Amino acid sequence: MAGSGRRPEHRGPPELFYDEAEARKYTQNSRVVEIQSQMSERAVELLGLPEDRPCLLLDVGCGSGLSGDYISNEGHYWIGMDISPAMLDVAVEREVEGDLLLADVGHGIPFRPGMFDGCISISAVQWLCNADKKSHSPPKRLYQFFSTLYTALARGSRAVLQLYPENSEQLELITAQAMRAVLCLRVCGLGTECADGEVIRQAKFTNERTRFRNAKGKSVKKSRDWILEKKERRRRQGK
Repeated sequence: MAGSGRRPEHRGPPELFYDEAEARKYTQNSRVVEIQSQMSERAVELLGLPEDRPCLLLDVGCGSGLSGDYISNEGHYWIGMDISPAMLDVAVEREVEGDLLLADVGHGIPFRPGMFDGCISISAVQWLCNADKKSHSPPKRLYQFFSTLYTALARGSRAVLQLYPENSEQLELITAQAMRAVLCLRVCGLGTECADGEVIRQAKFTNERTRFRNAKGKSVKKSRDWILEKKERRRRQGK
């Protein structure tokens, strides 16, 4: 692990660290793009999504939309949240297919209950462990994030969060607040088996799901053509 002085979280709040120059540098780095794509692929795989229909996913800390590109390529729809205006500006320039929201996830996930079929987050959650303002309380911000995320997920859906904890204490802090928010935790590594740590979950979800719409306002249909298109896309990818 890199020294603490080199960690991005120690060099300023994310909305300032990822300024216009850093956002473009990040997005144009071929190595970063490759790693981001690999982690996004693994994260989506762990969601265990149904293969017969498109799903609506939440991308927490979506940045310039690199993870969203993979989600779109898999035939799903997504909404991305990020606190960096510069990152979202790059995403708009890249004409990503997802919808974008400038927001601080430490304030919570501002969507209706049961809206998302899954959530992924690549290298973002550890930022909530830092108190960038006097008003910031990492435990409270983490709890607000996890509790509202749980509510925004549909019944039986999953959230896969990849992060870089600075140390064991930080990991324990994140885990404790997630469990306090009554999430079912799975501690996983990329390409490794998962060790389950289950807790009782209690939350109210509506039984009826409102059909979501794509960016053009058209209802998403579970069509045979969509299924065949996804199978062909997987075949071209060697899956």
